[in-house]
Amino acid sequence: MVAKKDMRRISPWLWEIPKGFRPDMRVDARVYVDEELLDDALNDKSMEQLVNTTTLPGVVGCALAMPDIHEGYGFPIGGVVATRYPDGVISPGGVGYDINCGVRLLASEAYADEVAPHKNDLITAIYHTVPSGVGSKGAINSASNQQMDQVLAKGAAWAVSQGYGSREDLERLESQGCIPQADPNAVSKRARERGKDQLGTLGSGNHFLEIDRVTEIFDREVAEAFGLFEGQLVFQIHSGSRGLGHQVCDDYIRVMRDAVPKYKIELPDRQLGCAPIDSPEGRDYLGGMAAAANFAFANRQIMAFLTQEAFNQVLAGHVKRRDLHTVYDVAHNIAKIEEHVVGGKQIKLCVHRKGATRAFGPGHRELPEAYRQVGQPVLVPGDMGTASYVLVGTAQAMQDSFGSSCHGAGRVLSRKAAKERVRGEALKQQLAERGITVRSGNMAGLAEEAPEAYKSIDHVIDTIEHAGLARKVARFEPLAVMKG
Repeated sequence: MVAKKDMRRISPWLWEIPKGFRPDMRVDARVYVDEELLDDALNDKSMEQLVNTTTLPGVVGCALAMPDIHEGYGFPIGGVVATRYPDGVISPGGVGYDINCGVRLLASEAYADEVAPHKNDLITAIYHTVPSGVGSKGAINSASNQQMDQVLAKGAAWAVSQGYGSREDLERLESQGCIPQADPNAVSKRARERGKDQLGTLGSGNHFLEIDRVTEIFDREVAEAFGLFEGQLVFQIHSGSRGLGHQVCDDYIRVMRDAVPKYKIELPDRQLGCAPIDSPEGRDYLGGMAAAANFAFANRQIMAFLTQEAFNQVLAGHVKRRDLHTVYDVAHNIAKIEEHVVGGKQIKLCVHRKGATRAFGPGHRELPEAYRQVGQPVLVPGDMGTASYVLVGTAQAMQDSFGSSCHGAGRVLSRKAAKERVRGEALKQQLAERGITVRSGNMAGLAEEAPEAYKSIDHVIDTIEHAGLARKVARFEPLAVMKG
């Protein structure tokens, strides 16, 4: 186990475990936390997991973790690990089961005060329009195998081609809502079966759809570029690739268990199962993972359209300005082929972000033209009772963290522990007394996501900003929350 005495404090917001800590470490491990958040991280196995990732063949720079770090499968959640392309490895544990779990931010032209008298009707309409829950079926009735191939290959663009949104949406999605390495043939029949009825569904667990008020603007120039203003009504949609992505991960975890001895890879934890990126197993996983990510982009695109439909239905005659525009859409669980500067040279890497968000700085060619001068929007949801943030990526993040930032508040209680402490009905009533309406079909699931199960989002965001990985742009507070 890792202890504080084993770590070196580089700054008030950055700690390092040098590669001499264990003989199998190939690079240093670094975690962006202050002392209080470090103590939280040392309470589970996440720091040990971070050290384990430094043993991966082809790893470059440092293995990194964000301040929302907590224990995951193989990699810690909040982990960012880059391997050399194409001779380094790719690991399903570095992406996770919910491939491209991510966030879409929609902004209205209306003030929250205009909508507040109708918020209960609005969240109820969305609850009935956007299916949620474990076994929910979506707006697309049983996608055929041919349709599924198109979804997996084209992502959000497929949804737009079917009338769900506009081409303008695609310009403001990470990678334009499509990962080019996708290979539909690398997605199993079982994964397709699990996903065919789930396009346009929210899911369960930590997934949510939230109606928020912009309560504070920190950087007016950047906020204006993003189309955000104080008092504005905005929506967050947090979901991923549903059962399809879960099955893709499960399928390739089994593949990688056989690949590890085949390629004579030595690992301290079998959950780090991996294969060289340019091996048949590595290429297949990259293609299947990218296809599942495209499914998630399409899923959020459809839910965004359905949210607009519900907004129009409920607010007609009450609010004149009912158009919603996509601010941005980011992936939280993904491995992407990117170019970064390492050791003074620009090289191609496979960047694993597991519970971490891309945070590219100003001028990057992958950013939409509207945002290129200021940097990428970084969407960081908090717990349902507190707040969420929009940040902007920085040049320092490009130098220090492969252009990465945190993805949320980070858990401090397991789902089991949260349910032992909190009752869903009581939580729903407590939130109602604070002016937050909740729609949920599962009170036990609601209890798992209680605010006390998470770290302070303000603390996490302040740490990220002090570390220079992103800057605060806007803060939101919830008016109504929909959970599966």
